[in-house]
Amino acid sequence: MSIKSFGAKIFASIIHKKTQKWANDPVNTQKKVFEQLINEAKQTAFGKDHNFESITTHEEFVMHVPVRDYEELKPYVDRVVAGENDVLWKGKPLYFAKTSGTTSGAKYIPLTKESMPYHIEAARNAILAYVHETGKADFVDGKMIFLQGSPILDEKNGIKLGRLSGIVAHYVPAYLQKNRLPSYETNCIEDWETKVDAVVEETVNLNMSLISGIPSWVQMYFEKLKEKKGKPIGEIFPNFNLFIYGGVNYEPYRSKFEQMIGRKVPSIELFPASEGFFAYQDTQTEKGMLLLLNAGIFYEFIKAEEFFSDNARRYTIGEVELGVNYVLIISTNAGLWGYNIGDTVQFVNLKPYRVVVSGRIKHYISAFGEHVIGKEVESAIQEAMEGTTVTVNEFTVAPQITPTEGLPYHEWLIEFGNEPEDLEAFALRIDNALRKQNMYYDDLIVGKVLRTLVISKVKQEGFQDYMKSIGKLGGQNKLPRLSNDRNIADRLKLY
Repeated sequence: MSIKSFGAKIFASIIHKKTQKWANDPVNTQKKVFEQLINEAKQTAFGKDHNFESITTHEEFVMHVPVRDYEELKPYVDRVVAGENDVLWKGKPLYFAKTSGTTSGAKYIPLTKESMPYHIEAARNAILAYVHETGKADFVDGKMIFLQGSPILDEKNGIKLGRLSGIVAHYVPAYLQKNRLPSYETNCIEDWETKVDAVVEETVNLNMSLISGIPSWVQMYFEKLKEKKGKPIGEIFPNFNLFIYGGVNYEPYRSKFEQMIGRKVPSIELFPASEGFFAYQDTQTEKGMLLLLNAGIFYEFIKAEEFFSDNARRYTIGEVELGVNYVLIISTNAGLWGYNIGDTVQFVNLKPYRVVVSGRIKHYISAFGEHVIGKEVESAIQEAMEGTTVTVNEFTVAPQITPTEGLPYHEWLIEFGNEPEDLEAFALRIDNALRKQNMYYDDLIVGKVLRTLVISKVKQEGFQDYMKSIGKLGGQNKLPRLSNDRNIADRLKLY
């Protein structure tokens, strides 16, 4: 055992004890975070506008601070971007994480000196939780790759800005720098296809032990490696023993990855965003990710089915229930208040509080009142693949409301790795799995409002071509699993 791996085990034990302390006292932990946030922001413009001086309880917070998304918070953000002090949080942010916007162009998410350390600690602690539980730490001696955005940062009124993953790249601890790949020069390449080619060249002959990134983009990296060497990833990298991912559900990709690797590899799921690092997988034996209740974020939860109604109730951590689809609302030490990040979660454990990401509040299908969510379609296709040789590279789902003949249906656009022998039989397997999960969809099938879903095959690399055509190939960009319109589906069918 190396000194580095021995040290990792000791450090992992220390962090585990600290984690258990706040995880076993969730309500008080969140109460302290809430009080600290309100107290720190009393003298900010937002705090003054929303009577923070008089707020002592969550009920009072709800009265004074409405739920907002980025567009609604934008007037305050614009003041921060313009260089004004003490607007959403004391002083000025250290960075802006620049992301794609909706109606107002680019979004500028503030990162402060108080919030930035939690992004780094959470990623570190996720790995240490794995080390503590499994006792495996040899991977720290091998090379580690993190597929991420460019670390080159721009500047706006004295504040640096860039992609979150590029910002985080500047905080990789010294003890990992010698092991970390790709090189700074390669990481700075903006064109994703060129970058992946360069990553392949840098890593193909090295002892890779840990690989991290969004599954769809890691898949591209793996495919290029296999093309170059003509053998499974597990043979190219015999000591590859840990895969870390976030951003999308890994399950639809798992069988494809295991086929490309040639064996099973343990994985750790993360739930990071520009707005905060919310959760990570803390155990290999139970479902879900540990919600980070002590990380400078106060959480509220609104039932998704009530979200668009007036005066929907905002629940705190001690009030949530298992299996309910909640819209995640956050208030943070980066100055986001009552902020709707757009993600929905479900609790799968309450001791400690573990969540799964169930989808996006704007990404669902309810063209006929079925309200099918991302978690349901991902679970359905995973169930349909079980016991078969079918693998799926990528997929998305959209309603077909006005077919040329027959009843309306859900159209599944799928790029297969290994195709099913009988496409209609496979579609029926998915349909039956979805009907078991969603009674509204089942009622529509039984009532002959909808017919069984239809699969449309997408050519190899069709999804990559689509993402490239809209300028979102690579990095942290993700394709929506499902849409309530046909904008994506109709574009994909051109490929």
